[in-house]
Amino acid sequence: MELIREWNDIFEDDLEEFSDELKKIIPTSSAIILTGPVGAGKTTFTKTFIESDDESEVCSPTYSVINENGNCAHADFYRLKSSEEVVHLELSLYLDDKDYFLVEWGKPFLKEISRNLEEDWEIFELVFEINSEKFQKKGSSPRKIQLFKHF
Repeated sequence: MELIREWNDIFEDDLEEFSDELKKIIPTSSAIILTGPVGAGKTTFTKTFIESDDESEVCSPTYSVINENGNCAHADFYRLKSSEEVVHLELSLYLDDKDYFLVEWGKPFLKEISRNLEEDWEIFELVFEINSEKFQKKGSSPRKIQLFKHF
C-alpha cells in the first residue's frame, strides 16, 4: 500500500472540487475502498463523486448492498458478516460497464473484492478522519482524507 496524496481540512462544501480532483488522479476502472468511522463522510462523499457525473439521485446501499448509478457502482458492506457473502454478490455483474466501484466498509473484504475485478482494474483506498479539534469555521468539523494505492 502506498500513500498517494493527503488532504487536510476538507469540508462538505469542498467535496465537489475534491471529487473532480480525485478523478484526475484515479484512473477509470478503479475500485475505491472508503474507510473511516461512522459519520466521517463516506456516503456524503460518494453522493458528490457520483452526482458530479450523473444527475440521478444517489442513495446509500446499506440495505440493498450495491447500487448502480451511471458510470459507478456503490456498495456498502457494513452489514456483511463473511467473505462468502461478497462471493455471492457476483460483483463482476455490476462492474461490466462501470468506471468506478466505490465500497464503504470494504477493507475487511479486500481480497474478495480484488478477486472479482478484471485484471485492468486498480484498487485505491480513501481513509477519512474527522478533525474535530480543528477550528470549525464552516459549522462542521473538517476531514483529513488520505488516498492510498493497493498493489
